[in-house]
Amino acid sequence: MSQPTTRVFVVDDDERVGCALTRLLRASGYHVECFDSPEAFLDRTDLASTPACLVLDLQMPGMTGLEVQHKLDQLLPIVFLTGHGDVVSSVDAMKAGAFDFLTKPVSESLMLAAIDRALKRACIEFAKRTQRAEIEERVNHLTRREREVMALVLTGRLNKQVASDLGAAEKTIKIHRARVMEKMKARSIVELVRLAEKAGVHAADDE
Repeated sequence: MSQPTTRVFVVDDDERVGCALTRLLRASGYHVECFDSPEAFLDRTDLASTPACLVLDLQMPGMTGLEVQHKLDQLLPIVFLTGHGDVVSSVDAMKAGAFDFLTKPVSESLMLAAIDRALKRACIEFAKRTQRAEIEERVNHLTRREREVMALVLTGRLNKQVASDLGAAEKTIKIHRARVMEKMKARSIVELVRLAEKAGVHAADDE
């Protein structure tokens, strides 16, 4: 499977800074999109469609970088840029999950290193989201009865115990269980448990 294209978003109200960063990153082989306001950036509806990171100015007119960070809710790794050396804001940003915090003017090597690390993190998180979405799609294809059977199977119950709990014939439960394993693409109960955990599906006793 080919690796998805990574992107770097740049948000800075200073046109010179935005252009300089865009030139640097494109020259280094990155796919870059630059925005001169947080509002223009947040209007994008495909921010999570590929692995991406955000280079974000801290102090901007209107919406601040910290406000953008809170709106994104850790959707993207954020590398903050500031020309003010605001220690309090940097601490707040890091506490809220900022990936890195660089003070202007920043050297090209430091910027590129931070971008590289942020995109590696983005690829890991994107793979996790993609996998979770795929597993959730499998769960969505289960019938109501199959979900009930799976929830009980996840507790370690035997077919006859599941049948007793649901008031069904053991033979019927065997059929439902086989369909659950097939639809979830699980080769064992251990794998089914792992898939359920990734999809946030709980065993019957945990509900």
